[in-house]
This record gives sequence, structure tokens and C-alpha cells, in this order.
Amino acid sequence: MNQSTGKTSPSKPLRIYLDSVGCRVNQSEIDRFAHEIAAAGHEVVHLPQQADIAIINTCAVTGSAVKQSRQVSRRAARAGAKQIVLTGCWATLQPKEAAKLIHVTHVSSNQNKESLIETLLGSERGIGSRHLTYAGRVQGAKLRTRAFIKAQDGCDNRCTFCVATLARGKSQSSTIQQLLDQVQAALEQGVKEVVLTGVQLGAWGLDLQPKKHLGDLVQAILNEKPVPRLRLSSLEPWNLTPEFFALWQDSRLCPHLHLPLQSGSATILRRMNRRTDPDGYRNLIRQAREAIPDLAVTTDILVGFPGEGEREFRESLRFVRELRFSGGHVFSFSPRSGTRAADYPDQAHPSLIKVRNARMREVLAESGESFRRRQIGSEVDVLWEGGAVQVHGGWRINGWSPNRIHVQAFSPTPHRNAVDQVRLVSMIDDGLFGQITTVSSYASPVKDWSVDSAIMDITDKRKNDWTV
Repeated sequence: MNQSTGKTSPSKPLRIYLDSVGCRVNQSEIDRFAHEIAAAGHEVVHLPQQADIAIINTCAVTGSAVKQSRQVSRRAARAGAKQIVLTGCWATLQPKEAAKLIHVTHVSSNQNKESLIETLLGSERGIGSRHLTYAGRVQGAKLRTRAFIKAQDGCDNRCTFCVATLARGKSQSSTIQQLLDQVQAALEQGVKEVVLTGVQLGAWGLDLQPKKHLGDLVQAILNEKPVPRLRLSSLEPWNLTPEFFALWQDSRLCPHLHLPLQSGSATILRRMNRRTDPDGYRNLIRQAREAIPDLAVTTDILVGFPGEGEREFRESLRFVRELRFSGGHVFSFSPRSGTRAADYPDQAHPSLIKVRNARMREVLAESGESFRRRQIGSEVDVLWEGGAVQVHGGWRINGWSPNRIHVQAFSPTPHRNAVDQVRLVSMIDDGLFGQITTVSSYASPVKDWSVDSAIMDITDKRKNDWTV
């Protein structure tokens, strides 16, 4: 790689390893990298030791995410990657620290990410377009069951604990037509589920002229594209209205909402600069559940925020128990440089935060188990994904219901990217066991289609499934 320009001038096709830490936005960007690499005539490989270059999309949402980003880079170096390229939020916020890691030859900020592959490979073909995705065949490919499509980037809210605005900038939306084109390309490659992602997805369209709402985008996709399943990623609760939930009259829109709460204490929510309070959040959940049958609601909770005493924590614990979430993530507060909360007084001791994290996870686990138990006896369509295990007389296959329940069943074949109707019959550790009753009209055999198997299981290695 040319250190002065950051470009590689290959005399033969390069082998490139891709990895990602963090959210589904990072995953969607990694998917786009894979297609840009293939379009430029290079190869995405499964292992860093097979690669000429390793590209890692980093995360900085918490201190542990930063630590994990470093670990992924170091593992790639130990495995034999001689040239490592770091991009993403941590690389944007701390480029000097990122550049010090062994074998790191290039650090790219989020602001330069859209042209990263073009810069690295010296392509003059314009493959770095921010709207290119699912646009080329990747060699050695396997079928991807879900397409993560980034509809929006950046955030305007400035929560006092969050670095998203610092790392990603202000909210920016792709146009409806650009996203319809991406959905069409994904469908042509056999994808059964499209997942719209964004840093602040609910803010999609507010920066467009004329101004749009996320509901306009969802309605356009449902009206114009024969998508078997459409799923929405994380949505901030203040971006939603009761009218929005009427869209779920179309059964293709998956009945799952991930609505970050962060705290059930009104006092803490104000200190966080969250544009909601417990009463408003409670009413929103009630409206959503009344409008959407079998709705799964998952959330994010942040414990140990500065000023969270025992009273505020108990308020949050009671509120989370009351809301009966079907699952969620619990994060421990860690001061992020550049945020207001990093300088707040009354910082909780790490040992206390650890105890509160465990208590909150127990409450979410109980409500999640209760939600799954209520689904026993129902019939749902399950999209089968990877991870089939051969057993006596057949295969144990894994998939997801529309309301985001992990389902296992026995099948005579290890088929994937098929949607079968399944009766849910019993509990398993992390989901439900089912019996296949009807093969859906959407079911299809596995084909050798688009997205490379080298990147398709990145999120399986670091499961973060509530935030899809």
C-alpha cells in the first residue's frame, strides 16, 4: 500500500478480509464493501490469514466496544494479516490510537468511508458511491437470507452519553428511489427479508426536501416491491406517532419494534437528554401493542449513569418489569470522551454498575421468557438461516419468526433461505422449538447467489440480535 496516498496498486486481484464490530449500520456498510470489492475484480476471503488486506469496521458506543474493536484488529494481525485498514466510529474518534495498532496501515474516518474501497484499490470506476449495495456478484458466494440496507446515517439528538453525533455527524437520509433500487437489487438476489437500518432511523426523511417521514419510505417499499419480509432496525421513541403503527396492517412488515428506553427514571432520562419520559414511552408501547398483534418490543437499558442512585435504579427496574419487554440489551455506563456525561458528578463505582447490570438483565430475561411462553401453540412463518446441525434422521435447523423469536425444528434437509409455517410447541434455552406444518410459497432451495459467505456470518460471531 502506498503510505502517502493510502492506495494499493495491485498487479493481480487482491484477497480482502472483512470484519465488523457493533451495530447493524456497520454490518450494512461491510456488505457494501464486499460488493464494491467484487465489482473491482477482487476477492472477499473467510479468514484474515488468507488476506492481503483486512478491513475492520470499528465501534465506539461503549468502552467495551472500543476494547473489542482493538481485539479484532489484534487478532487479525496475529492470524497473519499484514495490512489492516480500520474505519468506523472508534477509528474516527481516535485515529492516532487506531494507527498505533500492529500492522495497521490505513485509518479511514466515517466521513471518508463511502470512498474507502475506491481509495484503497485505486479504482476509477466510481464504485465508492454511498448508495451502491447488493449490486454485484461476489465469487464463492452463498445466499444471504437478510439484506441490511442503510437508509440513514448520523444523529441530531446529542444524548449526553452518546458519541454518535461526534462519530457520524448530522442526520442524512438516502432518497426513496435510491432505497427502492437497493431493495430491488436485494430481491433479485433471492433475499427473503430486508432490514432497514440507520443510526437514527426514525429521523429518516426529515432532512429531505420536501420533508418525509419514515412511514413514507415503508409504505413505498410495501407498495412497490414484492418484499416477503420488511423489518425495521432500532427506532427512537420520539420519532413515532400512533398513525405509524397502522402500517402493520400489511403482514409483510415484521411485528417487532426495538425502542431504546435507556432508563425508566424520569430524572435520569432528563440528564441523558432523552426526548421522552416514562409516561410518554408507556403510552407509545400501549398504542403499538393495540395496533400490532403479537408485537415483540425489545429495548436498550443503560445502567450506572451518573446520578443514578438506588432510588432511580429501582424506578427503572420497576418500569422495565412493568413494560414486559420480549428482550433487550443492558449496557453499563462508561464515560465517553467528548460527551457531557463524561464530566458529570456522582459517577457510579464499576462494581456497583456490574451488580445493577446483572439485576436488570434478570428482569429482561424473565419477561423475554414469559413472552416466548405465550407464543407456544401459535403458528408462525419462520425464515431458516445458517447453522444447520445433522442429527439422526435429518437436520436441526435454525431461523427467526417475524416477531424475532429464535426457532429450531427438525427437517429432512438442511435448507436455508426458505420460509416455512411452523407450530411452536416447546421452550428451548434461547427460543422455541417448533414443528414444520406447511411449506410457504416463499420457500426456495439454496442457490449460489450474491453475498459472500465470508461476511454473511459476522453477526453470528457477535450476536446482537435485538437491534437487528
